[in-house]
Amino acid sequence: MNSGVIGRLQNVVKDCPDFPTKGILFKDIMPIFQDPDLVQDTCLALIEKILKTGKPDVVVGIEARGFLIGPIIAQNLKVPFVAVRKKGKLPRECYTVKYEKEYGADEFDIQKRCS
Repeated sequence: MNSGVIGRLQNVVKDCPDFPTKGILFKDIMPIFQDPDLVQDTCLALIEKILKTGKPDVVVGIEARGFLIGPIIAQNLKVPFVAVRKKGKLPRECYTVKYEKEYGADEFDIQKRCS
């Protein structure tokens, strides 16, 4: 990723120690969205990195921060965007994946048919 974009991101992304639980260092990316140029430059840098391995068939965004940049990247790449949500938040038939994170287990759903 472009070193200029990385430096700008480092200046605005805030560390939130012990959130949501003790021992976790949460990275608050919301300040990025106060600067439309930084959002655009971040997305363009990510797209450049993605395309180095080939154009994807789809962009998947995981709840909820993945919903912020994922659709922008998908739109620029002219591919579909698919949302991955916490279990029980999507209508219709879903695939469910269980996973472990730093502070517990959880489940995600993705719709089997988005159309």
